[in-house]
Amino acid sequence: MVSNKTVARILLVFLVLGFVVRLYRLNNPIADWHAWRQADTSAVSRNFVTEGFDLLHPKFDDLSNVPSGLDNPNGYRFVEFPIYNVAQAGLFKLFGILTLEEWGRLVSILASLAGSYFLFKLTSKYSGRIAGLGAAFFYLFLPFDIYYSRTILPDTSMVATLLAAIYFFDLWLDDKKKRWLPLLLATIFLAVSVLLKPYGLFYGLVFLAMIYQRFGWGFIKQLKLYLFALCALAPFVAWRMWISKYPEGIPASAWLFNGNGIRFRPAFFRWMGYERLTKLISGYTLVILQALGLYQLRFEKATIVYGAFVLSAVAYVCVIATGNVQHDYYQIVIMPVVAMIFGLGTKFLLEMKPLQKLHLGKILLVLLTVTGLYLSWLQVRDYFNINNWSIVIAGQVVDQVTPKDAKVIALYDGDTSFLYQTKRKGWASFEKPLPQMIKMGADYLVLANPTKVDEGLGKDYKIIKETKEYMLINLHQKP
Repeated sequence: MVSNKTVARILLVFLVLGFVVRLYRLNNPIADWHAWRQADTSAVSRNFVTEGFDLLHPKFDDLSNVPSGLDNPNGYRFVEFPIYNVAQAGLFKLFGILTLEEWGRLVSILASLAGSYFLFKLTSKYSGRIAGLGAAFFYLFLPFDIYYSRTILPDTSMVATLLAAIYFFDLWLDDKKKRWLPLLLATIFLAVSVLLKPYGLFYGLVFLAMIYQRFGWGFIKQLKLYLFALCALAPFVAWRMWISKYPEGIPASAWLFNGNGIRFRPAFFRWMGYERLTKLISGYTLVILQALGLYQLRFEKATIVYGAFVLSAVAYVCVIATGNVQHDYYQIVIMPVVAMIFGLGTKFLLEMKPLQKLHLGKILLVLLTVTGLYLSWLQVRDYFNINNWSIVIAGQVVDQVTPKDAKVIALYDGDTSFLYQTKRKGWASFEKPLPQMIKMGADYLVLANPTKVDEGLGKDYKIIKETKEYMLINLHQKP
């Protein structure tokens, strides 16, 4: 048997190494994989820094009608309640020793470490320390998780607070005296999680499974459970009611469910089963470990709880079908379940008696893990790359030569990651004819990697600077 001290030391090593690997390219500009969503998130934080912390009126740089379909001259950004942005901007203003973007990444990194700790505690309680360490290891070192748990997105923080809520709720259920502190912490963490992103609501099935396992049908008489649900969900309901007053700042989201009709079609299963789970996340070989973990479920006492975790993840992927297929970062929500199943697979290989002869279980675990992590890394490593440095260079030039209050068209097919580099408000596409956009307030037009066709704009407007990387045009001056 491994002692508690040894387990604690192993977990500490995992956490330290998990932190270190997430520092890879910490200082990257926001121009890597899924930069668009990261830029929009960080822009809200940057506006908190420059304009003050108005949590009820978060703003980003995009003034266009692209996200919501409505003109948005104030640049409102009403999605998640800006808890993540307050942390990012607040730490930047408090310490100032790193860039705003680096603080954003550190917030996500610290959240992922906290999430792995609560995942370890939950899995260890239900299946033992080997399964717990296995779950924490894979949550910390799957290349998919390494990349996305250091991106400027609220998703990792949402998962961490969700796991914390489940952990403290579980503590309260086991407490014979039913003291209020664990339930209060569970309520706070669940409220924060849902405010960060409502996808945590899918894991309501886990809470129900835990409640049923503890109370049976007698849960109907437990008043505290109703208070817990009411207090945890009330802030989210209030936030949704508030933002309904600003429809121009609410991005269209109905398409996420099944906007392209892909749900349950062959392409849906290929993308989610093969391209994402098998290839990208598991690196092919770890699918074997996952299958063993699912098999191990039948031997666990908490089968109903594990089943609720799995069912929650499946329901989320199926309901948010188009979102999950179109954007791989949507799978951040299911990664705790994936890691938990990997932990159970680890337990199977290390504790199955026939496999202990000649250390076959250990050898197979090492082979599957090393091969899977390597092959997954081959899929993920390009996510860290900046494939278009021109938008970064052009953005720096715009910031240097234009007034701070200038409005800019940073043409990039609607992708705001270019606009973000300019540190200016404006537009990322020609949503309307150029003369009309000038009337709307556009002062400058900047193009990345300009072509000869773009040079034709010089006939009507003055080109201030031009290189092979960019072209900057003053829309208020004639050539």
